[in-house]
Amino acid sequence: QVQLVESGGGLVQAGGSLRLSCAASGIIFSTYTMTWYRQAPGKQRELVATITSRSTTSYADSVKGRFTISRDNAKNTVYLQMNSLKPEDTAVYYCNALKNWDNRWGQGTQVTVSS
Repeated sequence: QVQLVESGGGLVQAGGSLRLSCAASGIIFSTYTMTWYRQAPGKQRELVATITSRSTTSYADSVKGRFTISRDNAKNTVYLQMNSLKPEDTAVYYCNALKNWDNRWGQGTQVTVSS
C-alpha cells in the first residue's frame, strides 16, 4: 500500500520559516520524482518545487531563493525548507510522487503565514 504522509505545516509569522516533510512508503522512493504542490483557497493547485531521482531540482519563480527541496533516500523522505515566508505562501501543501504512469498524492498539510 502506497502512502505519502506530509508533516511540518502550521502557523508562522511573515518572515519566518517552516520545514515540511513527506514520508513515503510502498514505493521504491529513490526512483521517483518528488514534487511539492500547493493550493490556496479559491485557486488552482500549483507546482512549488521538484526533485528528480537524480536530485535535479527546479522551483516556481515565486519561491526561488526562499524555498529548498531536498530528499533523503535512506529515510524515504522529501523535504521542503521554506524561509522568508510571505502571507501569499498560505496554502495546503501536497506531496506528489511520480514515476511513469504511477502518480501518488499525500493528504496535504496546511501552512498559514500571518502578516
